[in-house]
Amino acid sequence: MSSFDTRIFKEPELEFGDHHHHPDPRLGLFEAGPLQPFVGDVIKVGVIGSAKTIEDTRKFLETAASGVDGKSEKHPNMHPAFPGLGNQSPYRCRFEIEDGATAALSQSKLDRIAKEPDHQKAVEMAVDDIVAELEALADGGNRPDVAIVALPVRLLERVWNAKVDSRGTTEKDDSSGSDAPNFRGMLKARAMHLAFPIQIVWEDTVDDKVSIPQKIKESSARKIQDVAGRSWNLLTTLYYKGSGRIPWRRMPKEGEFTACYIGISFYREAGGQQLFTSAAQMFDERGRGFVLKGKRAHTESRGRHPYMTSDDAREIIENVLAAYKTHHKTLPARVIVLKTSRFKDEEAEGILEALNAAGTEMRDLVWVQESYSVKLMRDGNYPVLRGTFVDLGGNGLLYTNGSMPYYGTYPGMYDPRPLLLCPHSSCDSTVTQLAEEVFSLTKINWNSTQMNQRLPIPIRAARMVGEILKYMKEGQVESTDYRKYI
Repeated sequence: MSSFDTRIFKEPELEFGDHHHHPDPRLGLFEAGPLQPFVGDVIKVGVIGSAKTIEDTRKFLETAASGVDGKSEKHPNMHPAFPGLGNQSPYRCRFEIEDGATAALSQSKLDRIAKEPDHQKAVEMAVDDIVAELEALADGGNRPDVAIVALPVRLLERVWNAKVDSRGTTEKDDSSGSDAPNFRGMLKARAMHLAFPIQIVWEDTVDDKVSIPQKIKESSARKIQDVAGRSWNLLTTLYYKGSGRIPWRRMPKEGEFTACYIGISFYREAGGQQLFTSAAQMFDERGRGFVLKGKRAHTESRGRHPYMTSDDAREIIENVLAAYKTHHKTLPARVIVLKTSRFKDEEAEGILEALNAAGTEMRDLVWVQESYSVKLMRDGNYPVLRGTFVDLGGNGLLYTNGSMPYYGTYPGMYDPRPLLLCPHSSCDSTVTQLAEEVFSLTKINWNSTQMNQRLPIPIRAARMVGEILKYMKEGQVESTDYRKYI
C-alpha cells in the first residue's frame, strides 16, 4: 500500500494598508484600509440600466453607506456586517452617483430587444444600446470613474440563457451575479475603448424582491448573497475599478524574490473557427495585473488540444518581461508560468529560451489540472479542509475549496474538487512549495471578498481575458488594463 506525504496549509495572509496583514479580505480592509489608498475623497460612479435598476442601485449604495448588519450569528466570520462608508469606511473614501452620470434604456428599446427572435441579434442590439449610453457618459460633463451596467431581469431573459450560453469559466460568486460569456464578453470588448471600466450587475443584486428565472441561472443552486455580503463584494470591485488602486495583495514572505506570475490559456475565436489564440495574464508581486495577447495557437487533432509553437511561446514571454521591465525598471528574479494544459516540449523550450536570454535564473512551469479522479475522504460528514495538500511523488493534489475552521463550516454546495499540480521537469521549486504559492494566489480576486476561491488568479484572469478578446474586432486595440476584463 502506497503512502503519501499530506499536510494542511494555513490560510494565506493578505497585506493591506500600513503593512497590516490578515487572512480575511473583509476584516483586513476594515482594520487597515486598502493596500494602495485612493488619492481623493470620492469615487464617481455612473449607472446604465432601466429607470428602476438605476433607482435600485442608488438605494443599494445609500443603504451600504449607512452600514448593514451581518446575516448570521452562527457564522459571523462568513457573514460579517458591512460597516458603512463613514469614519469606519473600509475603503477610506466614498462612492457617489451624480445626477448627470446615469442613463436609462427606454422601454421601447427594451421592448425591441425582448421581441427580437434571433438570440445573437438580440445580444448585439442590447450591446449596441448600452455602449451608446456609455459613450454618451464618457463624452458628458459628469464622466464617472467606473460605470455600473445594472441589467433588469427582462433584459437578462433575452440576452442570457444558461442552457445555451453557459460556457463561462469564471467563478460565480462575485458581485456581478453571473458570468454570461456571449453578452458579457461582447459588451466588455465593445466598451474596451472607454476611459473607465464597467461592472455588470444583475437586478437581484440591488433589489431583494426580484427573482431570477431558472432558465437564466447557471444552476438551481445559485443563491443571492445577503445585503452585507453584496455590499462588500460590489464596493470592493468598484474601489479597484474606479480608483485603479489595489485593495490587497498576497503577503510576501521575508526574503522572497521579486516574481512575475503568468497565466496562459486558450480560447476559441468568435464564429466557431478551429484556430485558437493564446492569452497571457501577468501578475507581479504587487498584485497588479497586465493583459497581453498571444498569437494564433496550433491544435493537435480535430481542433483539440491547442498549444503554442516554440517561437510563439518565446515571444509571449519576451513581451511579458518587456512589460514588467517598463513598469518596474528591472526584470523579475523569478518567473512562474501556470497553464491549464500540458506543456508540450516545444512550448517549454520556447519559454525557457526567453528566460535564459533574459538571465532569469529561477523559473517554474506548472500544469494546473482542474479535474482528477482521486478524491480524499475525511472522518465524519465534513469535506476535507481547504488547504489540504497531498504529495503524489512529483505531482501534487491541492484542495483550494473545502471546510474552513475560520468560517466554522464548509461554504460550498457540492463536494470540493481538488487541483492537480504537475510541475515541469525544469522547475526550481518543489511541488510542495508551488502548491503553497498557488494556494495563496487563489485569494487575489478583487471581484469577491470571500476566501474560498478555487483557481489561482493567473489562470482565472487569463480565462476571463480570453472570453473578451474573442469578441475584439480586427484592428481594435486591446487594453492592457486588467480592470477592463473583470
